[in-house]
Amino acid sequence: MKLGEVCESISLTFRRQLEKVVLINTSDVLDGKVTNHAYVLNENLRGQFKKSFLQNDILYSEIRPKNRRFAFVEFDSNDYVASTKLMVIRANERVLPEFLYQVLKSDEVIDQLQSLAETRSGTFPQITFSELAALEVRIPPIDEQREVAATLRALDDKIANNSKINHHLEQMAQAIFKSWFVDFEPLKPFTEVVQVLGGGTPKTGTAEYWNGEIPFFTPKDALGTYTLTTEKTLTEAGLSNCNSRLYPINTVFVTARGTVGKLALAGCPMAMNQSCYALAGTNGYGQHYVYHLAQYVVESLKHKASGAVFDAIVTRDFESEIVPALTVDEANSFEEKVVPIYEAILNNSNENLRLAELRDSLLPRLMSGELSVADLGVTR
Repeated sequence: MKLGEVCESISLTFRRQLEKVVLINTSDVLDGKVTNHAYVLNENLRGQFKKSFLQNDILYSEIRPKNRRFAFVEFDSNDYVASTKLMVIRANERVLPEFLYQVLKSDEVIDQLQSLAETRSGTFPQITFSELAALEVRIPPIDEQREVAATLRALDDKIANNSKINHHLEQMAQAIFKSWFVDFEPLKPFTEVVQVLGGGTPKTGTAEYWNGEIPFFTPKDALGTYTLTTEKTLTEAGLSNCNSRLYPINTVFVTARGTVGKLALAGCPMAMNQSCYALAGTNGYGQHYVYHLAQYVVESLKHKASGAVFDAIVTRDFESEIVPALTVDEANSFEEKVVPIYEAILNNSNENLRLAELRDSLLPRLMSGELSVADLGVTR
């Protein structure tokens, strides 16, 4: 069927007279989840916030489909308002909402929509619902839809649970750091403890430098505690022809331009572009200690920039920061405490990567009918 035969685009204007509402923009939905639940006063809603939506609807960004700005609404959304840049897609009686969501987030559909978006003139690659509605997909009977959706949902739930565990584990490590060191005296310059290193980009027009096996970290890749995969990759020739070394696992990356001040640990060896800095401990200071010092320093820089535009970090910013003057032995005592925590976070992150690859490989085969849930040995 064409997607337009199983769903519709809803454009109902939000008219509820509520004191507070939650405003949902394209930046507030990502890879299946609504990430913003903060209430604001319902006074003269900004122009683009107009759409009502309901539980079991799908929010889908019109801009750059490959950025995966979509979400399945699993909650009571009575006091939520969506931007006009988000399509509100609602399933009809021919398809289960959960199955429709799996279809819309499949690589096959996203790739087709991205190709359509890139053919349009304008500031951003953008799609319309009519283009989405014209795509043809396989829609099996409702019972099969239910089994497919449940199987894929189980993988999504496991990934979400691992991510939640990782969040709590990092909070534990942060609590240990704060309890030990925030009020520690005396102080020393950050750059006496940490070496600040740079990166670079090989020529983008040289094909032999790109799409190899070496992850290439940029600000877009700072999406969690550990970065395991990157949007771009280099070949050995590309690495040899850029101003970046191959940074080892647990190198601390901090974004210096674009989205400034985001931190990530390298989950595997990778190179880095010039919009970031790599931080490495000097004289035996451990990388997890460096990671927490970097969090402390970035918060300090943000505080100093309060009221000003925080649009870049330069090396002299790091040179002006002071941190606890711990000995290497004292820092390593902290390192020993938190290493098991970060090993668990890395293990969970690697498992999530494997589960996502499994989910994404099963999805098109289940959708096409090449595989059935029975083939997987799944019982209910």
